[in-house]
Amino acid sequence: MDIRQLRTFHRVAALGSFTRAAAELNYAQSSVTAQIKSLEVSLGSELFERVAGKVKLTPAGTRLLPYAGQMLSLADEARGVASPHAHPEGVLTIGTMESITSYRMPAVLEYFHHRYPRLQLALRPSLCAETLHSLRQGVFDAGFLMEAETQHSGVHSEVLGVEPLVLVAPPGHRLADETKVPTDELRQESVLAPEAGCAYRELLEAELNDGSGEPVPFLEFGNIEAIKRGVGAGLGISLLPRMTVADELGAGALVPLAWEPPFELFTQLAWRKGAQLSRERQVFVEQVIEFLGQEYRTA
Repeated sequence: MDIRQLRTFHRVAALGSFTRAAAELNYAQSSVTAQIKSLEVSLGSELFERVAGKVKLTPAGTRLLPYAGQMLSLADEARGVASPHAHPEGVLTIGTMESITSYRMPAVLEYFHHRYPRLQLALRPSLCAETLHSLRQGVFDAGFLMEAETQHSGVHSEVLGVEPLVLVAPPGHRLADETKVPTDELRQESVLAPEAGCAYRELLEAELNDGSGEPVPFLEFGNIEAIKRGVGAGLGISLLPRMTVADELGAGALVPLAWEPPFELFTQLAWRKGAQLSRERQVFVEQVIEFLGQEYRTA
């Protein structure tokens, strides 16, 4: 068992694919397969199985994963101590949601591309609950959360700021000219929402379905762009992060409704509690806090 094998195992586990791991690590797929087989032989256990055409961890692989993450972190830390002036390099796997990836991360990615060209940021779409689980397991090096809670078992989180939310409707909507929209009025509307597990969807759903009548119908759409198109087509209203609809609001394609959410969401950067930050993760954490923290402070 060596560091290269563990790193390959860690990437296959994170990506759920031998092919994608090979491409990310710049290996031939046969090399990835051989390294995993060698690791399995040395441990005397199978680490992966194929289920419905997908690669999944076996129970033995699941038990190994957090230890592999810890050993890789320690190896990175040792490398940083031994070579303190070397440039950050390698791959950082970041769990993030669609809104952060599309609307907050481009400036960060551009900075890292020019400032740290040998450090690759691999962004993995993930709901907050999945991100927390992957952080605890060592699958993700860091992750973004958008939650009402700011304390999470097993991870450390840094609050970047309050995420502004806005309830949007198509132009000409019956509530568009109201100076204050009561919650009861929203119970008469169809609501377009992302998939279950999204924090602002669940908070809105709890607010509207408080036992006062028939449950409000939520139409589940796959992504934010589809939601915006659906709202524009008159299929319903939707609560979204303001950053995701700024262009549409400016162009008049969507209109904001005068409803103030009775809850707040905090965008956070998180990593596994107790883990020593490698040089690469330390750089990422510091730059994200500087870049995005400034965005939220000036919003």
